[in-house]
Amino acid sequence: MASYSVNDRAVQHARRLIDARQYVLESDWGAAQPRAADENGFLESHDWDDYAAWHLGLTDGAKENTKARYAFVYGDFRRVHRTGLIACHYRAAEWRHKAVELAAHDLLQHLDATSG
Repeated sequence: MASYSVNDRAVQHARRLIDARQYVLESDWGAAQPRAADENGFLESHDWDDYAAWHLGLTDGAKENTKARYAFVYGDFRRVHRTGLIACHYRAAEWRHKAVELAAHDLLQHLDATSG
């Protein structure tokens, strides 16, 4: 099983987006989450640092600047999705990636406190 570390820059990016009210509170994450074509389109006009900022996890041992390096996407490359954070939290908890689970949990609490 892969192991992950928390992408602190992504956590900071998500907090900034939440503070700027750039979020979606209700969405169908299965429909809203980025697909491979969305990721490729984003990478055509953005660099790998921008891409990484949308992923709470860094795959340990994976090469930099590859999609395999980044895991636990939480938004649609424009806004944070509450359901995306829930999915990150759930998936990290399910596979016992505790640090990512706690990062997603903290962001979810921050989003809920911010959105009222």
